[in-house]
Amino acid sequence: MNNPFETGHIKNYILLYVSVVVIMILFFIAATLFRDIDEVEKKSFQTQPSDVSHAKKIRQNVDEVNSTRFKLMPKGY
Repeated sequence: MNNPFETGHIKNYILLYVSVVVIMILFFIAATLFRDIDEVEKKSFQTQPSDVSHAKKIRQNVDEVNSTRFKLMPKGY
């Protein structure tokens, strides 16, 4: 195998390296130019709880059923 520094092939290796770097830079520039940035709408949540009457009735019924089936111990261990 010949030494690339002595035979003059080093120019080809440097040219290959530079061409790969230039292609990477071009792809990076193309990716940043054609990127579409969508604006995301900020979501806001209600701070006041809504008044749902049927949910309260269901919750009361569930509490009544659970209170008759289970009894808590007076002291936790």
